[in-house]
Amino acid sequence: MATSAPLSRRDFLERAGTLTAGLVIAIHLPGVERWSALGASDPEPFAPNAWLRISADDSILVLVDRSEMGQGVATALPMLIAEELEADWSKIRIEFAPAAKEYANRIFGTQGTGGSTSIRAAFTPMRQAGAAAREMLVAAAAATWGVDRATCRAERGAVVDAKGGRRITYGALVAKAAELPVPADVPLKDPKDWTILGTRVLRLDTRPKVTGRAGFGIDVKVPGALIAVVARCPVFGGTVKSFDASKARAMPGVTHVVQISSGVAVVAGSFWQAKTARDALAITWDEGANAENSSAKIARAMTALAAQPGVNARKDGDPQAVLGAAPRARTVEATYELPFLAHATMEPMNATAHVRADGVDIWVGTQFQSTTQNTGARIAGVPPEKVQVHTTYLGGGFGRRAGQDFVADALETSKAVGAPVKVMWTREDDMHHGLYRPISLHTLRGALDASGKPSAWTHRLVAPSIRAGGKPQAADFIDREAVEGATGMPYDIGAVSVDYSHVDTGVPVTFWRSVNNSFNAFAVESFIDELAHAAKQDPFEFRRALLGKAPRHLRVLELAAKESGWGTALSAGRARGIAVAKAFGSYVAEVAEVSVAADGAIRVHRVTCAFDCGPVVNPLTVEAQAQSGIVYGLTAALYGEITIDRGRVVQNNFNDYRMLRMREMPAIDVHLVQTDEAQGGAGEPGTPPIAPAVANAVFALTGKRLRTLPFKLA
Repeated sequence: MATSAPLSRRDFLERAGTLTAGLVIAIHLPGVERWSALGASDPEPFAPNAWLRISADDSILVLVDRSEMGQGVATALPMLIAEELEADWSKIRIEFAPAAKEYANRIFGTQGTGGSTSIRAAFTPMRQAGAAAREMLVAAAAATWGVDRATCRAERGAVVDAKGGRRITYGALVAKAAELPVPADVPLKDPKDWTILGTRVLRLDTRPKVTGRAGFGIDVKVPGALIAVVARCPVFGGTVKSFDASKARAMPGVTHVVQISSGVAVVAGSFWQAKTARDALAITWDEGANAENSSAKIARAMTALAAQPGVNARKDGDPQAVLGAAPRARTVEATYELPFLAHATMEPMNATAHVRADGVDIWVGTQFQSTTQNTGARIAGVPPEKVQVHTTYLGGGFGRRAGQDFVADALETSKAVGAPVKVMWTREDDMHHGLYRPISLHTLRGALDASGKPSAWTHRLVAPSIRAGGKPQAADFIDREAVEGATGMPYDIGAVSVDYSHVDTGVPVTFWRSVNNSFNAFAVESFIDELAHAAKQDPFEFRRALLGKAPRHLRVLELAAKESGWGTALSAGRARGIAVAKAFGSYVAEVAEVSVAADGAIRVHRVTCAFDCGPVVNPLTVEAQAQSGIVYGLTAALYGEITIDRGRVVQNNFNDYRMLRMREMPAIDVHLVQTDEAQGGAGEPGTPPIAPAVANAVFALTGKRLRTLPFKLA
């Protein structure tokens, strides 16, 4: 199994940017400049672009420019290069790329991992990089043998002379290949000729993780580094009024107690020394404007907003007129409520930083290298190019590690004490001081015509805005991202309106796996089920009749229904529910088979998932991400809830912020749709349909609608 090899950012950029040493090899890819260089006195490795290095020993190093948080990019991205390179997969090694403009995600315009964009952004550029390198190696072999290029072909890490029967490995060609110009517009392989892409390739990071050699942020050990734990105000937005650190400073191992922007950092030789001393601090807090905030207060504010029109985000026809003219018996109205959610990553937040006058090093599991680099530059007062970001494996991200709060903790503390510092958060720190999935409130109204077909649909959404960042907004402000799963409602209904009301709850919010799709899909797919019941129609057939203009939705819906045995008899005490959603360019339908115990506990026995993400790079990865997304969404549906009292988060740890247990895990069948249509993501789309599928199954079984998450039947 391939593993990472050490390559410092300095070493890479010196090799890539030193013009005086010799030949510069450049390649232009759409949207982003890619370049590298090779010293004339050191002919290896062959580095035709920012992602690829081939050494004389035939090893192939791929620099992975996305963060690996379990989603499989450390295998999928090398597969893209290896396919076109005609590489010997056993020779592939990986390393995480440094923070540099060359690695910008072309969808974001910055180096970062999120929005299920990794494969979509890299699918063509990385294949082009592999193809260009392959052509240079083939041309080098033809020149070495003095034969026509057309007689040579690349094959499993070597070039073969079809006429002469000769074979030469890539490693033997690196010096000559480095002398050749980089070809432009090399044709990419036809998918029918793929030998790596589309196959079930085992992950490159499995063995390092199993053996403990994979480095996560919490594993980082820097010579001379101290450990810090930060005391933060229990109320969001609160600040330090005063503190007495005399007792903490007198405790064993404590070296510093310093005030930083987020609170008071206690620095010591070990985590336990720092944590114990933090608990001994005497701090007086200015709790600020949110001191009396509560879940009840937030709910009242959102309910008041939902009672009046918001800012219109979509309008087809005049649904209000249709609703006004419809007989009351053919109208349906429902309100859905979803709570704040924590990310609950298995590895709590942490970062290690060393701030010096001549530059900064940051070792961190981050989803956004560019942002982290800029944070380091801002706090240290140095240019961004003086900040080196060493990306580690991430013990879960889900959007939380796009944040910079834990990075800033480490930078500010290191700057204050003049030494490298690792800041570590406890699980309770993570629960109490995180960034959360937005709370939301949805009011939907619909009308059915005489034939039972929906004739009107309105969706009023009240939610905080991630994009607003807690700042005041104009009265006509609309967060297009907040409404995307609502405005994209796929059903063919003549009169539709969606409006949005922004609410500032005083609770910081950020991206959470599948973001706004996670709550909008619940509202949309629960309400379409309610309309189907009002029309006295089968929920699957009702949806199918309305998806004539949404063929990819229809395809996964039909596949999930077929594979789940929809319409066939189940054992007593069980029922099925169905839901379908588009998120991040992919289309997913899920059928949940559930039972309900006498005490109201919901048990999900089986989930059938149909997944269309366009061309599939690695079926194993997509299947795993579908399963993971379902488990994540199911955990939230059954248990997830962050509540506020006296401005404080009530939940503390996994004892009161439950995770799905292994014994509760349903059987999950994933069916991938093979298509060459537009590519979507894989990391997040499995999450949105699961909560409505379960709620709809519970209704089919009990006749009770579940409109509030987490589900409570007792």
